[in-house]
Amino acid sequence: MLRKPTFAAFKKYVIGDDVIDLRQLQALRAVHSEGSVTRAAKLLGWSQPTVDYHLRNLDGLVGAPLLQRSTRGSTLTPVGTLVLERAQEILVLSERTLHDARELSQMGQVGLRFGTFPTAAARLLPSIVSQVNDLGIDIDAVLEEVAPLVTRVNQRQLDAALVYSVPGYELPFRNEIVTTEVLQDPLMLALPEGHELASRSSIDIPTLLTLHEEPWLLGATEDDPMDAVVVDAFARAGYTLNVGIRTDDFQVMLGMIAARMVIGLVAKLASGPSHPGVVLRPIEDPSFARSVLLVAPGEGTSRQPSTAVRQLAVAIRNAVAATQNPG
Repeated sequence: MLRKPTFAAFKKYVIGDDVIDLRQLQALRAVHSEGSVTRAAKLLGWSQPTVDYHLRNLDGLVGAPLLQRSTRGSTLTPVGTLVLERAQEILVLSERTLHDARELSQMGQVGLRFGTFPTAAARLLPSIVSQVNDLGIDIDAVLEEVAPLVTRVNQRQLDAALVYSVPGYELPFRNEIVTTEVLQDPLMLALPEGHELASRSSIDIPTLLTLHEEPWLLGATEDDPMDAVVVDAFARAGYTLNVGIRTDDFQVMLGMIAARMVIGLVAKLASGPSHPGVVLRPIEDPSFARSVLLVAPGEGTSRQPSTAVRQLAVAIRNAVAATQNPG
């Protein structure tokens, strides 16, 4: 039985002890596209016997015919349809891998203007920089909050940026900006030790709404997406959030919560193993999570980010994985 493939080579793909040559998959794709072996051969620039040879070998590997042939042309059998679905993935990834590897080998030393919000910089930037430096990519980092990062990317003052958003809150990017999610980051309720809710293992929404009279700490800018989650939750229940103070300084935030002056939300990415005087509790609602996005201008007709930015995305995912699985 065919299994969902993983990919490890440009030219050949192994399933068990059998070997699929990519030319076999190219032949199958071309016949499906053109409707006949003759036209597939013309598309590929191969002879018709060459196309037939690769298709017969693929039939032999699968153990069943992949094409239904007639005087009107060739169509896929149900097994052929399944193989083609997997083949499309294999061929696209192999072609993209070869293209990216060639481009990366030719681009030499490249500089990237990269923006990120402060908590991501603190947890992820050292690993990201180390990884991409090994590939010949120099990072010129800019630390900003989300709103100015969006503006800088839209104006192409940055080659890429890490930003975050929340469900129902669309960031105002121009059409040519490509967004890729790299992390779903839960938002935690930060309470002082000894608070009446601190003994709970998690907080549901009705319990959260009982905190409408307590002073809350929010971000310095009123359009911060992370704050919108809690402000909107209270507004839907008919409450106006009591904003005690606004700051983007994480240490100030923790200090004020520990001093029992305010409560607030803390993203899991920003939180360390412990904070003296502060307890963090998950909120039992999927809307209390921020989506961390890598954003960059798309290039050319494909609207794909540059090869350097795609390598940056790999480095970011590796850095995120390291924070989630330390050691």
